[in-house]
Amino acid sequence: MQQIVYLFIKNSHRLLFLLLLGISFALIIKSHSYHRSEYINSANSITGGIYNEINAAKEYLSLKEKNAILAEENARLKEILFNKKDTLLDLKTIAHEGVDFYSVTKAKVIKNSYNVRENYLTLNAGKKDSIKNNMGVINERGVVGLIEKTSNKYATVISILNTKLKINAKIKNSDHFGTLTWDGKNTGYVQLVDVPRLASIKKGDSIVTGAESDIFPENIPIGKIDKVFIDTKTNYYTINVRIFNDMTALGYVYVIENKNRLEKEKLEKETISK
Repeated sequence: MQQIVYLFIKNSHRLLFLLLLGISFALIIKSHSYHRSEYINSANSITGGIYNEINAAKEYLSLKEKNAILAEENARLKEILFNKKDTLLDLKTIAHEGVDFYSVTKAKVIKNSYNVRENYLTLNAGKKDSIKNNMGVINERGVVGLIEKTSNKYATVISILNTKLKINAKIKNSDHFGTLTWDGKNTGYVQLVDVPRLASIKKGDSIVTGAESDIFPENIPIGKIDKVFIDTKTNYYTINVRIFNDMTALGYVYVIENKNRLEKEKLEKETISK
């Protein structure tokens, strides 16, 4: 306490000067409207800037929660979209409770490999979320892969960058089909094989999921044609497709269930066995 008193006595001249200076500024601001308005504007500017920074920090910290909410809304909208033939959303459709063919569940990628020939992902959703094997996995850019195995809380996905995965796909402009696969070389490209020579093809055409797929809805984006080759053995086209997805950076995804898949597969097997 004695040291504090001594400090005040030692600096009494400076403290007195600062006190008088403060009183002078207060009198100037009080007696002159111009100075008063400038002071208020400056104070508002400073406090406004502080509040803005605080608000920005709060918004940044809440992004995780907002992203989860948006992903949930997107899952619901995609479910509606996949079950509507003309893909147009209206109030009557959104209010409709009975979705016929496809259900959509959001999940998050918590592990992802992309630097080997057989790549897999892990999702933070599983059997408790009604996820089963052989369900399609997509995100906002297009096809991601196919559910391989599930536990109660998790699921693994065969990535589109897996040499074992085969998906029915087509050229959007011509409706000619082929089989989508990966040659294990470049993470940005997959291959559409067994496309008939009759198909009209040009660089830049879109490749999407085909109508023959029992897993994905038709017309889910995959990528664009980059190069076209002719397989000398089969005399069919092999198309190099630049995929829309950056498979090295995946966040939220959507798991799609075709509710009629098992019924369709059973009927086709019974037909073939006769």
